[in-house]
Amino acid sequence: MDFCVYEQYFEARHPGNGRPRHAARAALTVSTGEGQVRYEAVLSFFPHDTVEDFGISYDICASRILYEAKGRRSKKREAALLEGLQETLDDLAAEMGGEVFWEKPLIPARFG
Repeated sequence: MDFCVYEQYFEARHPGNGRPRHAARAALTVSTGEGQVRYEAVLSFFPHDTVEDFGISYDICASRILYEAKGRRSKKREAALLEGLQETLDDLAAEMGGEVFWEKPLIPARFG
């Protein structure tokens, strides 16, 4: 099963695939099953052409597996992964040619 540990949208900049992107979805997800657990950092740039536009597109998206092993979810591990998440997502953004403005959130953080 897949769960969102953390999700938040921010102002961002990416030239896009023919359409500039002005926002990004930042997330930490966890997948569990068959005695395995995997945590993944996910970043997706989306158009956000108007204040109401939260149509997430997945054509400019990247992820990085942060932890994968036998076991189950751990609040302690999740807290540690959240501490370094912004740096990981900055690396992904740079690899994709974009930038996230962490000081300009579009929605409050959601934790699950």
